[in-house]
Amino acid sequence: MQIAFVHIIRSLKMCDECIFIVEEKMKRIAAYFSKTELALWLGSVSLITVSSVVFHGGDLLSFAASLIGVTSLIFAAKGNPFAQVLMIVFSLMYGIISYGFAYYGEMVTYLGMTMPMAVISLISWLKNPSGENTSEVKVNRISRSETVFLAILTAAVTAVFYFVLRSLQTENLIVSTFSVATSFAAAYLTFRRTIYFPLAYAFNDVVLIVLWAFAAFEDIKYLSVLICFIVFLVNDLYGFISWRKMQHRQELPAV
Repeated sequence: MQIAFVHIIRSLKMCDECIFIVEEKMKRIAAYFSKTELALWLGSVSLITVSSVVFHGGDLLSFAASLIGVTSLIFAAKGNPFAQVLMIVFSLMYGIISYGFAYYGEMVTYLGMTMPMAVISLISWLKNPSGENTSEVKVNRISRSETVFLAILTAAVTAVFYFVLRSLQTENLIVSTFSVATSFAAAYLTFRRTIYFPLAYAFNDVVLIVLWAFAAFEDIKYLSVLICFIVFLVNDLYGFISWRKMQHRQELPAV
């Protein structure tokens, strides 16, 4: 895989120094991600690219947002704070896409909640590295009392958003409201650095798959967004597995 990239780079007839720099970057990336992670990312990008070309007529905004989103997830699976930088960008772009289909719940959720929470999570992840490894966040555990607090807070936020979304005449109101609940819980767990945040996002992906399936029935171009969240679901499930391994590895010396 790496050799193929090198051949492509050399075929561009770049200067020797530029080729050397790019090759070194590629080696570092190949060393940082496992073969499974690289295969998952490349497979996700390929599927998103094909679906965007076939169903979305080359909509660059949705295509770019999908690529940024799936790249954010592969970095998140590694516990890398850069994932939150990409999530901030994705939230902005996804909010614009949601506005185009009158999914005001998604727009308000991502612009008013997910994006600000990604900023807070970025700060939290940067302040809590795993030992000397600044590119990996330290996994955290939350107490039962905090879990109960999260459930109550999520219910309260969801109730408020329901009336806000109803006043905006949001399409598929019930599903959109449920998306708010799963998004808020996932964003909170991300900020708190627990292994369950990818699982919460996986539940949110399921909700969004249903939501964008409704949209795809009305306009085939939104099928690419639906496929995007199916890809996100697979990546989030992998992220949960990765974080469980990361937690075990970080806590092992203390046993």
